[in-house]
This record gives sequence, structure tokens and C-alpha cells, in this order.
Amino acid sequence: MDELANMILSHSGWRGVFAISGDEEDGTDEIGPAHRLIAAGAATIFAEFLHEVAGSRPLVLVGCDTRPTGKAIVEAVIPALLAGGCQVRYAGYIAAPEIMAWARSLHSEESRRCGFMYISASHNPIGHNGFKFGLDNGGVISAEQSGQLIARFRSYMAQRPAIAADSSCLQEIIAAGPAAKSEALEAYRTFSAKVAWNNISGAEAAFRRGIAQRPLGICGDFNGSARSVSIDRDFFGALGIQFKAIHAEPGTIAHTIDPQGDALEPCRRYLEKLHRENPAFVAGYVPDCDGDRGNLVVWDESLQQARSLEAQEVFALTCMAELAYQVWGAGALPAKTAIVVNDPTSLRIDRIAQTFGAQVFRAEVGEANVVGLARRLREQGYTVRILGEGSNGGSIIHTSAVRDPLHTVLALAKLLSLRTENGKPGPFALWCQAISRPYDPDFSLADVLASLPAFCSTERVLQIYSGDHGALKSRYQQIFLREWEERRDELQSRYGIYGWEAALYNGMEERKGIADFGKAGRGGLKICFRNAEDGNIAAIWMRGSATEPVFRLIADAETDDITNDLINWQSRMTMEADRREHGITG
Repeated sequence: MDELANMILSHSGWRGVFAISGDEEDGTDEIGPAHRLIAAGAATIFAEFLHEVAGSRPLVLVGCDTRPTGKAIVEAVIPALLAGGCQVRYAGYIAAPEIMAWARSLHSEESRRCGFMYISASHNPIGHNGFKFGLDNGGVISAEQSGQLIARFRSYMAQRPAIAADSSCLQEIIAAGPAAKSEALEAYRTFSAKVAWNNISGAEAAFRRGIAQRPLGICGDFNGSARSVSIDRDFFGALGIQFKAIHAEPGTIAHTIDPQGDALEPCRRYLEKLHRENPAFVAGYVPDCDGDRGNLVVWDESLQQARSLEAQEVFALTCMAELAYQVWGAGALPAKTAIVVNDPTSLRIDRIAQTFGAQVFRAEVGEANVVGLARRLREQGYTVRILGEGSNGGSIIHTSAVRDPLHTVLALAKLLSLRTENGKPGPFALWCQAISRPYDPDFSLADVLASLPAFCSTERVLQIYSGDHGALKSRYQQIFLREWEERRDELQSRYGIYGWEAALYNGMEERKGIADFGKAGRGGLKICFRNAEDGNIAAIWMRGSATEPVFRLIADAETDDITNDLINWQSRMTMEADRREHGITG
């Protein structure tokens, strides 16, 4: 089946072009028979999985983002789940963090009988769709469980099965959607408040006092996403934050779904308009279609205009804000405090962590890998409040197990609103003390951003011929070693680079000082460059995407000139390694 062969099945989600035309930019709501079979097959296998891990008659929560093909997929999924012996509740359009909070709220210590099947292709183009699977621990299934599910699905579909379906209750379940959606919203509101304040006594009251003294306005460009029907407007309003949004009609997708680059421009312009009318508006955010990522635009007082933040900058800001908030609330961080990030996350995070005495641990790209590593570290006695995928701006704040722009915005709001009060320094004042920076009690968001460690990250996407990424990285190693010898003196004199260390990232595993780059396989490969004091000052990274047919490179350094040099060098070496396999010269 060509449609199945063209799907990408990974720990981050199962995705493919579901639009009947096969055009990834097609906004049709029609899917073909093959994709109906795929959807029903995925539901059947998930039902079998849930019976094993959750017991008999498991409850499955079903929802979707706002892609046009979502409804047709739902109509294939629910009958298959019912035929598989599951109970089903359907909430319609729902953000990914919302369905996960809903599942968590139904967890029972005595009987774990709940899971969710979420229909979404995250940030992929509008013609794509797919699935995420999870249990009632509030996150997607683990990488190990995902691997097992994928293998079982492939085996099942290879048999060309006649998939059982029970449509007798389909319309009844769909009709009960509004009641299910109301329950999900309430669960998400309650859970988000717990995540925001983290049981710190008096924090919410102090925040409200800060808002009363310095009004704060936030805007959103929902881009027709599932966040347009989530809690955002009511949640912010209940805290005293002024809130306005554009493109707030679900399904009305006004621009590209991936929230970066040009997709941030409408929100940036909207923020400028709002700020001219009301200076309280100083930030905005743009989510992707399922609402688990969201990058920021901010009013920059020093420039007197709004600007878009890079994804790595968003994550760095969130990390600093939440660590400072924890110090504000508890007086100090626990002795074993960790931040968990994906492998291409900027070295800027290491600088922020060092300032507060925290450690940084890295896992391969993929939310399941990052969440799984954080859970493992907590079992080892670490406190892991902040985790996420810094390379795409996705912040996860414990006890959440999913990226959530709501929590990112609240981290920024706490930093701006919890100011020095009755002699107690606010979070930003504590950060300034830690980095020996003068503190201005009337600080602006521009002051906050200027205080972050200076790092620049740039990404480049390549189309490559090589199917064996391990072999590609082995060839790349030969080229890198040759080029290092040729450039060693230049890199030292120009940039203060004296040495390097390579590391691989597979799942939750990080191995530093590797001798064979090819051991990274399809995982991440990162080379950190070191100064004379053996400190990391720059890095280059590579990995083939698990959800898109592309190969990604990232360079990260303290200044633009180093970053641009490194990304060009990395690209040239990678393309040479790719060409060697096919005997391409020039």
C-alpha cells in the first residue's frame, strides 16, 4: 500500500499526507479508502495495546486538531476502537496539552484504564494528518512502547486485514462531544494552575498584585488552531491579564502552520498595533495546529518595535524565568536540579543552568525521549522542573509532560509581574544578582532579553541521497578530521577554538567522546568546540528528521559570524559526505 509506505511512523507521531489528492498543501476534507483503512488499523492496534496495559474495557479519549481531514479520520477511528472493546469519548477540536490533561485527570491508582488517541500532524502542512497515542500519565507513550506499537501496526497491516468496525454508537458519541469538551477544558484549567504556581505559597496572590500595579497584555495569533477553542482566553483573563487574539475561528488557517519565520509576522504586526493603543501589550504567541508549540513575539523597548524571537531564544527565556521563579519561591534550588533538553538545544541553556547551579542532560530529538529522560532522572533523585525541545521553542514545565505555549507565556508573565516587594527580590532581580548585572526596578522585556547569555543558533535543511545515516556520518567523520587539521590554526586565531568533542544521541542515551561518528546511526550527532579553558563555546549538530523527509543541521555559537561560518562549513562537509556514496563530484 503506497499510502502506508509514504507515512512516517516515529515516537513523535505517525504522519502522512491524508488529503485525497496527495498534495500536502491541499485543504480538502476528503481522504481516500486507503487512509481510512490506515486510520482504522491504527485504532485497532492501539485498542489491543490498551487491553494489555490498562485492562478490560479501557476508556479511549479521542480528539483532533483543526485540520480539514480530521473529521473523516475520526469516523474511521471510533468504530474500530468500539469494535476493539474500548469505551470511547470524543471531544472534537482539542489542543494536545488539553487532551493530555484530561487523560491525566481520569487516572486512578487502583485501575489504570484510560488512554488517548489524538489525531494531528502537529506543525506539518495542512494536507498532512496522523496520530499521537498516550496513557493517563499525561504524556505520549514511551519510546519503547511506541516502537512496539509501530512494529505491531506494520505487521498487522502487512496481512491486509478486514478491519472490524462498530458504527452503532458513532453518532451518539459525536453528539456527546460538547459535554466531553467541557470536562476536558475544566481538567486543563485546573491542571494548568497547578503547573503555573507549583505549590509555592502566596505566588498567585503576589502575581495578581503585580498585575494590578503594572497591567500586562498578551495577544495570540491562533491561526485557526485547536488553541482557538481551548482555555487561553479565559485562563489569562481570570489572572487579570488582558488578552486579544486574531485568526481565532477554528479551522480558518490563515498562514503556514509551523510557528516560526514568516508565520510570526501577522502576530508581530498585531502586537505593534495593540501596543500603540495600549502599552500594556508587550508579548504575543503563535501556536501550531495542535497547540503544543508556540513561539513568541515581543515588544522591544530598546528598538521601539515588536520583534519575533528565535525558537532557541524562547526556550532560554522560559528556562531562566522558571529557574528564577523556583529560587524566588524556595530561596534556593534543590542540590540535584536538572534541565532536560533535546540534543540540538543551544549551549546557552548550559550557561543559564550553571548560573543557578543546575545540570543539563540531553536526549535525542523527540518529546518522548526528553520526557522519558526527565522521568528517569527524577527516579534518581533529581528535581526536573524544566525540560523541552529548545530547538523548536517547545517548553515543558513539570508536572506537565507535553510542550505547552500557555506555560511558556505564564513563565514570562511571572518574570514581568513578580517584582521586588517588601524587600524580597523578584525573580528577575535574583537573576541579575546571579549574573552580576545591575538591576533596574522598572525593567522592561528588552532588559530581560538583553540579560540572556549571548548565543546565536541557525538551522539549515538539506535534501540528501543517503539512506544509511550511520554510513553518511562515518564518511562525514573522515571529511571533518581532514578539515579540522586544515582549519585548526584558523579556528584558534579567529574564534578561540582549541579542541572538540563529538557526542551521539539515541533515544535517551547520550554518549560523549565517541570515536566513531557512524555509531550515531539515525540519531543525533553533535560536535562541541572548546576554548583554551576546555569550556564549550560553539557546536554543530546533524540528524535526519523522523517526521519529515529532510536532514537538519544546526550551528550554535556566541556570535553571528562564528555561527554563519560553522553552518556553512557543516553544510559543505555533509553534502560532500552524501555525494561520496553516489560517486558525485563537484
